[in-house]
Amino acid sequence: MTRTDRHAWLLPSAMADTPADSPPGRPPRRTVRDWGVDTLLFLVAAFFGLIAGETTEQLNSEVVAFADQLVGAAACCALWLRRRRPVGVAVVVIVVSTFAPVAGGAALAALFGVAVHRPFRQTAAVSALAVVSSTAQVFLRPDPSLHPLAAVVIGVVVTLLVVAWGMLVRSRRQLVEALRERARRAEAEAGLRAAQAQRLAREAIAREMHDVLAHRLTLLSVHAGALEFRPDAPPAQIARAAGVIRDSAHEALQDLREIIGVLRAPGDETGGERPQPTLATLDSLVAESREAGMKVVLDATLDDPAGVPAATGRTVYRIAQEGLTNARKHAPGTEVTLTVRGRPGDGLTVEVRN
Repeated sequence: MTRTDRHAWLLPSAMADTPADSPPGRPPRRTVRDWGVDTLLFLVAAFFGLIAGETTEQLNSEVVAFADQLVGAAACCALWLRRRRPVGVAVVVIVVSTFAPVAGGAALAALFGVAVHRPFRQTAAVSALAVVSSTAQVFLRPDPSLHPLAAVVIGVVVTLLVVAWGMLVRSRRQLVEALRERARRAEAEAGLRAAQAQRLAREAIAREMHDVLAHRLTLLSVHAGALEFRPDAPPAQIARAAGVIRDSAHEALQDLREIIGVLRAPGDETGGERPQPTLATLDSLVAESREAGMKVVLDATLDDPAGVPAATGRTVYRIAQEGLTNARKHAPGTEVTLTVRGRPGDGLTVEVRN
């Protein structure tokens, strides 16, 4: 995330006033919504200017009234520049409204734009200038129908209402943009968590495939190698080796199917799944190794084999399977002793020694 992205939600109006696709150095392009808002503010400023102009015609000469109308029209037209220079336009229009009451509506519209688009410090400064301007206007261009104190109070109250309204709009935009940013961040974090979960699942499946299939494939390799180097072996020995190869291939396919089943959708489960290995299946593991030609001695001394948790029994089976597989690979022909001891409270000890 760039520096502009991190702080953009603090000034959402800046993002609205300066689209990302605007070329650098050029004024921002208005959207349809911007055109509608600017037109509405122009019409409101012109409406208040016409009301003030009628009062000016009654209290001043035709020349002064005509000059006020020209100044008020120029102030209303200046509102079209407020998106590029909101503070500058507001200061100029507010100062002009001090001497030309017809520009009062444009001054309020410019002040509203500053409250919406600029931080509180700049808004407070421009608001103070507006209060001073409205107060000075009471004495420079007094209205006989209003008491000076009442005119000052009305000017201050109207200024504060406009500023409060603009700051409310600004706060709402900030809140909406903050919620959008939070939603984008939550979506990105969810994507990262999903990717991490997939990576961990792939690693777990890879480890499980290594532990399960290495034993079966080693049996296949040993007997296939024996058949390759002993083509003149007795038929009984060849049949025995072929049977072990067939059984090992079948077991490997079953284990592979069981592992791949983890990747199925939740509703794709089928019955008849192979049970997970436990301590009770150590005997069959040793028997398979003996059929492959290994000399294996099993020494299992457990006080309560049935009380061993399934997860612990499965872990013991995998450790023994890996040890026998390594012994068959790297030390063929040597005797292997598999020792499993333990009792409740002391834990289990698994030892594979050759």
